[in-house]
Amino acid sequence: MNPQDRRGTPQARLLAEAAALKRFSRRTFLAGAGASGLLAADMLMTREVQSQRRTTRILSVADDFADAYYPDASWFLFPGYKTSWEEAQWILNTLRGSLNKRARLAAVGYSNLGLNITEVVNAITDYVTAEKITKLFFYGHSFGGMLATQVAARLLALQGIQVQFILLDSSPYGAHDVLDQSWFDGVVFLYESGVRFPSTLRGGYELGERIIHKDERSWRQILDQTLEQLSPIAPSNVLVQTESAYIYHFEGSQFAGKLGTAKMAYLGNPKDGTVDYETAVETWAVVFKDNMVSSNLQTKGAAPGHASPGWNPQIYRPLLTELLDEYFPLPRGGARVSIF
Repeated sequence: MNPQDRRGTPQARLLAEAAALKRFSRRTFLAGAGASGLLAADMLMTREVQSQRRTTRILSVADDFADAYYPDASWFLFPGYKTSWEEAQWILNTLRGSLNKRARLAAVGYSNLGLNITEVVNAITDYVTAEKITKLFFYGHSFGGMLATQVAARLLALQGIQVQFILLDSSPYGAHDVLDQSWFDGVVFLYESGVRFPSTLRGGYELGERIIHKDERSWRQILDQTLEQLSPIAPSNVLVQTESAYIYHFEGSQFAGKLGTAKMAYLGNPKDGTVDYETAVETWAVVFKDNMVSSNLQTKGAAPGHASPGWNPQIYRPLLTELLDEYFPLPRGGARVSIF
């Protein structure tokens, strides 16, 4: 038997594998084992966190000033696409200096089992009853503006609850306002065909989506937002798909004339790289002309340009203060009241 033939015997293969194993360093093995352990722990934590978020909840954000002076009024932040419960609360914290002069602070935490309008309406109704809220202010963060509008119409029709104010922060009026239409083709089609995103694809998808829109973000923001979407606190893939389907099928005209005396305002950025600012603000203003009181305030200089109050509070807070002072003026001397 020649040497070439001997290399193919089982004994020869075992010797080769043993030699390769010897060259495989202990450091490499430990690094791989550590990474595997972290991945396993992250998967377990993800399952645990997501199992605790199987129902829609109202997430209150404590604020001594608002809780003391406005116990019967509350903001409800409707988070945008793929916005976690934690990020929604972070947004409220960054804007508290402007928002807490009118009402307490709360956010809607969507269920990881999927976006359910009835659940959202019921959660708000239960919270309003339990906390004895009589004045409701809605902050619609990105697509959350669509949802806030529908929920306001339902609350009035079904419960007789009148929303005072709906702020639309960079909200698209419909799928046609979303600049990158390509993701609709895949995400919504797969969801409505009964296919769910494999979790293993989430990482590449999230990073790729943000790099495509890197002109809107710094590399730090790309990294931070990608890591959040890969962390245990991230919205589930099912929730992301149902949010996509909601945007795709939304038709705002069915809620026109059904908001009662609610005031509406649009806040956006002409350099928004996610939503077509011009078509969105114009359509909202025309369809909801009986409720829209302001549509010209712009978040110029904000980065990202789309619905980014958490990243740019220094731009958002003065605009919100200006808007609220004009349409919801404080009692005389109210602006000077402070417990800090």
